[in-house]
Amino acid sequence: MIRLAHPGDLPALVDIEREAGDLFRALDMAAIADDDPGSVAELAVYQADGRAWVSVADDRPVAYLIAEVVDGCAHVEQVSVRPSHARRGLGSALIETLAEWAVSRGLPALTLTTFAAVPWNAPYYERLRFRVLADAEIGDELRAIRRAEAARGLDAWPRVAMIRPL
Repeated sequence: MIRLAHPGDLPALVDIEREAGDLFRALDMAAIADDDPGSVAELAVYQADGRAWVSVADDRPVAYLIAEVVDGCAHVEQVSVRPSHARRGLGSALIETLAEWAVSRGLPALTLTTFAAVPWNAPYYERLRFRVLADAEIGDELRAIRRAEAARGLDAWPRVAMIRPL
């Protein structure tokens, strides 16, 4: 079941992010696995604004998505699934929930940034009808996100910005 995140869910989201990040170790991307998973305080901003959703099992979060509005589109800031619950469609269901939210607000598309060659990143999102944005298509706010990612060292591996029209 997917629902809006509650304040009490937020510590579990940090744990989910940490667990999901560990998968990058198998791809020699330990720096990503060791990246700061964020804080409850950072997540609370999304939760309070109704832009944080969780997929729950036994009423405990096992996956989550947080979103922003970037360049007039619903932007997937983060989507993560507990590895023990992967490959069950939870991530795609969260993306669909965001798509419904975006349509209800008149937003024309979903966007995200991701690693180009990580199997559960860009290739996965392509299966969910996202496509890579050409550089000329990237708006100012999304470009700023990409610059911030590069400053954090994420561009040590190829990254792309993607869009899914709604």
